[in-house]
Amino acid sequence: MRKQTGFTLIELMIVVAIVAILAAIALPAYQSYTKRAKFSEVIAAVGPAKTAVEVCVQGWAGASSAVGSSCATAGQNALSGASAITDNFASATVSNAAGTITITGTAASGLDGSTYQLVTSGAVAAGRQVLWQISGSCVTDGKC
Repeated sequence: MRKQTGFTLIELMIVVAIVAILAAIALPAYQSYTKRAKFSEVIAAVGPAKTAVEVCVQGWAGASSAVGSSCATAGQNALSGASAITDNFASATVSNAAGTITITGTAASGLDGSTYQLVTSGAVAAGRQVLWQISGSCVTDGKC
């Protein structure tokens, strides 16, 4: 009697099928993970504007009616040079409407142009804590 060595063709086909199924599951998960990792650069690029707005509001000593527009300007000034940080970051803006400050960061086209928005919850008052709400298309895309 002869001892059989090696693998049969069906065993090899089963292994190839299992590897193919694992690759089909892992590849989309990996792509989603890399997009979320790259989008974190957009979130980091918006950070200086967020900090500038918070510091401005906390230390504001001027007229309470001008706190929103002046601190939005401080946030916009903090964004200078932010686009040079990374290739994944397209642009950012800081706006003030109805006493609410909105910071919007936009990702490059490689990240589907998703946006990251920080919106103050309620009107901004001098010397008060600034509370932020996260919104934008990154929330529905699952990137932030």
